[in-house]
Amino acid sequence: MSSFLYRLGRAAARARWFVLAAWLVVLILVGGSYMLFNKGTEDNFTIPGSSAQDALDHLNRVFPQVSGSQGQAIVVVPKGMDIHDPAVRTAVSTATERMAKVDQVTMAGNPFDKNSKGQIAKDNQAALIQMQINAQPQNIHQQTKDELSNISHDLARQIGHEAKVQLGGNAFNNPLPQLGITEVLGVIIALIVLLLMFRSFIAAGMPLLTALIGVGIGVGLTYAATAVIEINSTAPLLGIMLGLAVGIDYALFILSRHRDQLGEGLEVRESIGRATATAGSAVIFAGTTVMIALIGLFVAGIPFLTVMGMAAAFSVAVAVLVAVTLIPALLAFAGEKLRPRSARPRNHGNTKPRRQPRHRIARGWVKAVTKVPALTVVLVIAGLGVCALPASDLTLSLPNNGQEPVGTAPRDSWDTISEHFGPGFNAPLMVTANIVGSHDPIGVMNGIADEVRDLPGVAAVPISTPNATADTGIMQVVPDGDGFSEQTKQLVTKIRSLQGHFQDKYGVSTAITGITAVALDVSDQLAGSLLPFGILVVGLSLILLAMVFRSIWVPIKAAAGYLLSVLVAFGATSFVFVQGHFADLFNIPKTGSVISFLPILLMGVLFGLAMDYEVFLVTRIREEFVHKGDPRQAIETGFISASRVVTSAAIIMFAVFAAFVPEGNGPIKPMAFSLAIGVFVDAFIVRMILVPAVLALLGKHAWWLPRWLERRLPVFDAEGDGLMNELRLQDWPSPESDDAINAARLRLGDDRNHTVFSDFAVHLPRGGVLAISGPAPSGKSALLYTLAGRVRRIDGDLKVLGNVLPQRAHAIRRRVALIPCRTTNHPGEEVRAALRDGIRLILLDDADLVVNTEERAILRDVLSAPIGGDGTPASVALTCQSPTLLFDLLPAGTVSVDLGNRPANVAPANDDPTMEQTLTIQDAEVN
Repeated sequence: MSSFLYRLGRAAARARWFVLAAWLVVLILVGGSYMLFNKGTEDNFTIPGSSAQDALDHLNRVFPQVSGSQGQAIVVVPKGMDIHDPAVRTAVSTATERMAKVDQVTMAGNPFDKNSKGQIAKDNQAALIQMQINAQPQNIHQQTKDELSNISHDLARQIGHEAKVQLGGNAFNNPLPQLGITEVLGVIIALIVLLLMFRSFIAAGMPLLTALIGVGIGVGLTYAATAVIEINSTAPLLGIMLGLAVGIDYALFILSRHRDQLGEGLEVRESIGRATATAGSAVIFAGTTVMIALIGLFVAGIPFLTVMGMAAAFSVAVAVLVAVTLIPALLAFAGEKLRPRSARPRNHGNTKPRRQPRHRIARGWVKAVTKVPALTVVLVIAGLGVCALPASDLTLSLPNNGQEPVGTAPRDSWDTISEHFGPGFNAPLMVTANIVGSHDPIGVMNGIADEVRDLPGVAAVPISTPNATADTGIMQVVPDGDGFSEQTKQLVTKIRSLQGHFQDKYGVSTAITGITAVALDVSDQLAGSLLPFGILVVGLSLILLAMVFRSIWVPIKAAAGYLLSVLVAFGATSFVFVQGHFADLFNIPKTGSVISFLPILLMGVLFGLAMDYEVFLVTRIREEFVHKGDPRQAIETGFISASRVVTSAAIIMFAVFAAFVPEGNGPIKPMAFSLAIGVFVDAFIVRMILVPAVLALLGKHAWWLPRWLERRLPVFDAEGDGLMNELRLQDWPSPESDDAINAARLRLGDDRNHTVFSDFAVHLPRGGVLAISGPAPSGKSALLYTLAGRVRRIDGDLKVLGNVLPQRAHAIRRRVALIPCRTTNHPGEEVRAALRDGIRLILLDDADLVVNTEERAILRDVLSAPIGGDGTPASVALTCQSPTLLFDLLPAGTVSVDLGNRPANVAPANDDPTMEQTLTIQDAEVN
């Protein structure tokens, strides 16, 4: 990965005009797609297959009069008047008839009708006009809303005496989240942080520019996708939040590494390549974890949440692509202008390191938190545990008009209905009955209604009627509590538990549905998905971090820190949005619950962001430990090196999320708040305090990984160590060298800490022959497999056909033929075929086992002049027990290496040399 990114960064720097033009063209095309294909978002929070949703879908088919959206008009007369006044009754009846004739309105119920129950408030000062509209809220025509509003105003004027008529219900929901001017505050704070960090307008503006381009592309394509799929209005806003945050941060990581390298005197284009390879590798790792976590939202099995996760993941993917392509191009445009003023070009490869005042702060910080690491760990865990306690009160719901700002029409109507009728009238339930086989449908519905009316938690049953064809009956049930109260949840559970009773007594099947029941089902399914999703992301973090850090304890520590951050974010959100503390400070219109998908979405997003900080901080510490071996010094040096960029990135991300809190509406306010708290806790407490303390407590054990696990884990070079090794060996052994094989201090160990071979060194010119001899346990076959690029991890320096191993193993495998003579019947013919195919290096294992006269003759001819089909010379390396067994095959000038004097410390399984050799190959991690 790092080698590819190195080449990509240098190529983008060379073709900077093309790269910039390409991204601008993509942005323009996306803008055109947005204008052409955008059909708007649809806020349908449903779960296909749930009992409430199935019942609602069935009801829409058989009883269309009650499908679509529900509207309400609440009429309130001032104190001293009675709602039953004849003039008021006449005016309400007339208005109800007018409402029933409005386009899209299929039903408007007169509250004074003899069949209407519970539509007059007990204080006789309010009446409810229930309306049914045959369209979802987002599809209701503005003309319909305007006509209903005009009728309401006329009704209020007719009654007079300061009477009020307010429209409400889910038909008049406000659109969910919308962007406001306050979100720009986050970008301004990010600019200030970047200016303080880089002290350069060019450097500070670059991450903002690329982040805005990435957000424009990601969100534009999300809106364009509404032409083919339903996307709720939270998804684009989530994409904007994440796109801005990670877009700025990813660009910051690459830009910061580039500036540091320029400060060391590196040439501009070389620095761009290396910064893209090193920091860019970490960016790809971090972005991948965010995307996997977001895509993993499918675990909940809820379509709208899956689409939301996919849309947000796409925005993150665009941010990653912009970071590793457009940033290198912009760095090339800036050229020497980004080099720190105090930096001087290298003189003979040496540069005196510069000391900055920030080093004193970072050094003092890390020394303080690691002075007594056990005490630090206990204090942090205890403090975060206390902050997480309110999480137990977290209550989930879907958006409703009660969460709108005070003073808006939907919120005023909601509050008025709650005041005069009770909170349950804002969250009615619908019970359906299949009465197609009943001989007394009205009697059946009345009987069920009487039983439901007597249940605890029921405020009223205003409607109980069959449809026109008498095959389906509906019953409206008004609970005592609001839609997300525990009392209402228990009532839904109780009604569902009576299905068998109703079937036995009345011979009809029943179901409970309606917006409230569907919302409760969504919340329950989301809550039930938290554990499997948590297991998914925590398990994923353990595997990914073990791949990066080659450690057991570092991933466990990172996962534990992530869970602490999540729990504290839950606790803070519950403390403010559910319990109501500081609600006025954060401009929260109504407390009591948060949107149902907040917990699972927070877990997914924060997982990726937490891994960002873990990678950028701990990789520097690990790099220092690998080079110097002192764990305490590695923590201090690595922390000092990485703390500035991690701190700046966290401040920017916190500012972007926090900017959506003050004026954000709908679910975006608690979501932004929880993300801001989660980022703050994870970056400044978990990563900056807990991580150094835990590493100091573990010492060298922090970097322990069992060899058997190390063999099986893929290697993810998140900080470009492989590239640094390639660059170090780029001109080795000399710039003009064209050898087939160069090896120095080469060593391979097995998973039991046994040495397979060690201190191997050789230089084989192109067209040369290398004979590696030794007894079976000497590791000669393992060495041959190493030369073939089949071994993932080795110590020492090795170049084969100009490619550094193990970093370029894939390139080597395409140019090398490995022939095991022990199991091959015609090795000579295979060698000839390899030469015809243009193979440049032929490896023969156990060549001394070839006893067939014809095959040995073919090998003799090939080894005397290994020329490929295109006329270029090839090289040969072979293994044998002793070169004397191949005296008739090996040409003059053969390079011979005897491993017999350096036997491997491998215990054979038995006396059979075949078994010994097999064991040796297994120990060599042969793929």
